[in-house]
Amino acid sequence: MNPAFPIPFSKMSGSGNDFIIIDHRRGFLGGVDLPSFVRAVCRRRFAVGADGLILIEDSETADFRWQFFNGDGSRAEMCGNGARCAARYAYLKKIAPAAMRFETVAGLIEAQVMDGSVKIKMTQPDSVLLGQKLLLAGKERVFHSINTGVPHAVHFVADAGAVPVVDWGRPVRFHEKFQPAGTNVNFVQVMSRDSLAVRTYERGVEAETMACGTGAAAAAIIGALLGHVAPPVTVVTSGGARLTIHFVLKTGQHPEITEVFLEGRANVIYEGQLAAECLLDVGVREQEEKKGEQSGRWRKYLAFGHASAEFTE
Repeated sequence: MNPAFPIPFSKMSGSGNDFIIIDHRRGFLGGVDLPSFVRAVCRRRFAVGADGLILIEDSETADFRWQFFNGDGSRAEMCGNGARCAARYAYLKKIAPAAMRFETVAGLIEAQVMDGSVKIKMTQPDSVLLGQKLLLAGKERVFHSINTGVPHAVHFVADAGAVPVVDWGRPVRFHEKFQPAGTNVNFVQVMSRDSLAVRTYERGVEAETMACGTGAAAAAIIGALLGHVAPPVTVVTSGGARLTIHFVLKTGQHPEITEVFLEGRANVIYEGQLAAECLLDVGVREQEEKKGEQSGRWRKYLAFGHASAEFTE
């Protein structure tokens, strides 16, 4: 079943992470194959293009609830930058007050809109595992993992700008150790006692994105646990934007992280209407593959996940 067009939407950016946001309180996409719809409209050049799509819906327990989809149509439990954009959207559309709460799969999120900036309270991080050894690109490297609403792997490097994020990120993202959910992968450079540079390979986008809010939080928390930084931590993203991660670190034999907040700008880029033609040309890539007319770029794309990555004891 195809949706009824035109469909009003807003395009927003959270530090370079861009999203299509749709007011879905009337549920007009009921019966639509949502993953296929999301994949179609999130295609760059063929449609609007975005890292993800957010549906704002009614909630019985909070100001609203969302459905969040990655650009490949998969659902994600949480997205920090998406949450900041959703909060500002809801405030601007008078769906929620400046201080709000909304439902996600990861749990209830609290947000405070302050002009163009939004501060959200993250879910309690868990599943922390430090010091995992990974054989990557012919060298043993140390990775750490944490769930900040979605799973993340963190690797500290001397120069984040020199990291081949896609080539290193893909084999880690798909590694059996992180299955079945897979993981996002963050390459982190310590800039000072209160700042980090972070580049992220995002699960569901299957590429490096300009920013990742949950990844920024993961990098800051792991950095604090290892003694590299102390809160609040400023994270410089791939796109050059700055996010601030606030949290409380209780040190001791069993360190504990609480009260995690993510703060940064959430910008409205434009508003428009999706036309039915945004669904055209879906499957062009698949058709070309069947014909064997694969460019070098597509051959490289199709090879993802096959690079060598191996955990060692």
